[in-house]
Amino acid sequence: MRRFDMTPLYRASVGFDQIAEMLDRTLAADVGTNTYPPYNIEKVEDDGWQIAIAVAGFGENDLSIEVKDRELLVTGRKVEDETERTYLHRGIATRAFERRFHLADHVKVTGASHVDGMLNIDLVREVPEALKPRKIEITQAAPSAANVIEAKKVN
Repeated sequence: MRRFDMTPLYRASVGFDQIAEMLDRTLAADVGTNTYPPYNIEKVEDDGWQIAIAVAGFGENDLSIEVKDRELLVTGRKVEDETERTYLHRGIATRAFERRFHLADHVKVTGASHVDGMLNIDLVREVPEALKPRKIEITQAAPSAANVIEAKKVN
């Protein structure tokens, strides 16, 4: 795998280290290794998304959702039944999983539901009022006395 040196980006910029870390994390991840469980990310409104994860065979008690340091962590651990079962074919995977999603600034998890073998996680971006763009009113300034130069009669 190819590695890119992000050092020039760190040297030449201030405050963009999150972007460099994201690029580094993306390039370092092996895409083919982590495909279970499958998921969709859907944009449901301008500042809202829904992550749908296929968790067939898992109950609500087998799933855990946690948000820490702008990272959404979804884990599934199936507790096996005490009863012995004999399968002729076992095609539903219930192996333990851990799926991580890096959240952008001000993205919050607003809820989750488990319906028909799908775990749906709702996300919304809530930008604080202080960070939203605001219009500055331009007013007509009165001429100040400091700007007026008095002329004196020479003769």
